Order: sequence, then structure tokens, then C-alpha cells
Amino acid sequence: MLKSMTKAAGALLLLGCFAPLAGSAAELNLATLSCDKYEHEIIGSPDETAVAEPSRHPDMINMVMWLFGYSVAKSGDHMMYGDALLSFGFALDAECKNNPSVSLLEAVTTVRPKRDKPMNLMTLNCADFESRHEETAHSDAESAETIMMWLYGYSVGQSGGHLFDPGGLTRFAQALQKRCAEHTDESLFDALVAVKGK
Repeated sequence: MLKSMTKAAGALLLLGCFAPLAGSAAELNLATLSCDKYEHEIIGSPDETAVAEPSRHPDMINMVMWLFGYSVAKSGDHMMYGDALLSFGFALDAECKNNPSVSLLEAVTTVRPKRDKPMNLMTLNCADFESRHEETAHSDAESAETIMMWLYGYSVGQSGGHLFDPGGLTRFAQALQKRCAEHTDESLFDALVAVKGK
């Protein structure tokens, strides 16, 4: 599944839908960010300002993964879909282009991912997740971070928040790891709810 999500992320790069920009961006409020602004200022082609000030812009793959996890949580689902990132990204792009004045929050909660290759967060326990995640982190650190970003978005969505804070990923990952270490038999779903997008 991790390889599938990585392939989908690579496909996004190749197709040029979301040009990644290096750096750690400031918080984005999904409730006040319009689809038009998201399309033109956040994921649009980098302008001179973006290149000069990369710290103001998020990494697009990680942002879309976060939004994808957030969307799944807001739908009330408890599955991670291994081959759905690309379709989610295209669907969100289409939703925003068709409804530029709506908030990104409204658009994200409207889009539904394809239900390909589901992994049930309620049946995967913390010990198994941590073992898989540690293995992936050693063999493919980028994929491990991308998966963690999805989980981060999911946790924020479960907690009722609506702020995308890329700088919070490290705090979230540490909180999830601590929770899982202390509750190895707990489901990943329950751990995500407990850490509340920290």
C-alpha cells in the first residue's frame, strides 16, 4: 500500500497537477481559504515570490495527502485507500475549478475518494502500524512522511479542526508514536482520535 501511494504521489508530480515547493509553510485555514485562492496562489505555478520565499508555500504532495486524510475523516470513514491519492487530487482540483468561491473546507468535505485498496484503521493495531512505519522510514523515508501526513490530516479532521499546519507534522508524529508505544494493542483509529491532530 505504501508503494501504491508513493506511485500516486509520483504520478501527481509527473502530471504537473501540484508542483511541489520546498519549505515549511505557514498555517492555512480551510474555512477561510477560497478554492480560487487555493488554485491560483497555493497550488498554482510558482511565481517569483514563491521562489524567493519558499517558506510561505507548502509541499504540494504533503498538502494534498493531508487534505485527503482530512476528507476521509470528515466523511466518517475509517479506511485508508492505497490507490486513491491521484483521483482525490483531480477531484479536488475539479471541485475548486467548478466552484471557485467556496471555501477549501467545503470543497474537501464534498470530494469522495475512490475506494481502492482499503486498509481499516480500526483493525490495524498500533504495534503493527509502528513496525510497518519504522520499516518504511528506513527503506523510504519520503513515503513514510507522506503516509504520516495523511494520518495527520485524518486526525485533525477527526478532532473537528480546520487548520493545515505543515509545521505540526513532527509534533503529531511524536505524539502518535508515544501513544502507540504506550497502547500497543489499541487500534490505529483510536490512537489517531486520542492524539487529536497535535
